Amino acid sequence: MRTRQRRPARERGVAVITALLLTTLAISIVASLFWQQQVQVRSMENQRLHLQTKWILRGALDWATLVLFQDGIDHRDYTSLDQVWATPLAETRLDQYVERQRVEGETFDASLSGNITDACSRYNLRNLGLSRGLPDPLQLAIFQRLLNNLQLDQGLAPRIANFVAAGLPATMEDGNDQTRQAAPVVGAPVKVLQVEDLLSVRGVTPAVVERLRPFVTVLPVKTPVNVNTAPAEVLAAVVPDMSVSEANTLIVRRKQAAWRDIGYFWQQVGDNRKPTPDPTSVRSDWFFVDSRIRLDRAALDAQALIQRTPNLVAGGGPKVVWIRQY
Repeated sequence: MRTRQRRPARERGVAVITALLLTTLAISIVASLFWQQQVQVRSMENQRLHLQTKWILRGALDWATLVLFQDGIDHRDYTSLDQVWATPLAETRLDQYVERQRVEGETFDASLSGNITDACSRYNLRNLGLSRGLPDPLQLAIFQRLLNNLQLDQGLAPRIANFVAAGLPATMEDGNDQTRQAAPVVGAPVKVLQVEDLLSVRGVTPAVVERLRPFVTVLPVKTPVNVNTAPAEVLAAVVPDMSVSEANTLIVRRKQAAWRDIGYFWQQVGDNRKPTPDPTSVRSDWFFVDSRIRLDRAALDAQALIQRTPNLVAGGGPKVVWIRQY
């Protein structure tokens, strides 16, 4: 009888190890395929969430333009903080309005909050320049008073005015002889688009920018300061020889009754203070809309600039000028 020849133990060990390696490799390949599929699914879900936040933002801006449009019809002559547009939107749950397939046991959060701010309540840095290289001396004096009210170095005012003027178009906005004889400013023509651009000015630090941020802005065109919405520091800056404490007294008065005509404001200021030409108004046509959207693990913070035309019937409704996401 023939006896079966048995393999050496070494060969049997190699076969076992090879089988284990093949099994491990197969498991790794399968796991990798599942992982790639999971990543693709998560990526598609993230894209969907991002797209949904965009649509929520679009809806929020449509709502804001509608509010501003109706307010412009109801209050054609003045803009004040007791009107509907100034009421902030508290955090509002949107779960029932957002279409999405939910996973069992998943906590799904969708919310929207925001507010509308009068852009003309702040000092517009665009006012500092007449045309390329030509700062406006009257506006420069206002800005110096604002820096003083904010306890900042007034020596920054001429540098900032020169920087703003250097980035303006070369078209003259004032045809008087004094303006034509002004010396041009030497510097790179960098157009100022936001407050952070001031960091290019010598002496302006991030701390200075943060201090200025609540009180200044950059708009596409020159705008007066709305005395019905301006904070005390800005209000005191546009009125010569006015202190911040006096401006706070005026703010207490306007809470009782907003100024519906700029003449009423200057009557309360007093005859001993001469108004600066065209620095103030009681109406606004520019607004910031801040939106905060939370959708599951996606988040979107955005600010939009909306322009409301003075003649809403002829010029159409308010329009979105730009949107910045943070």
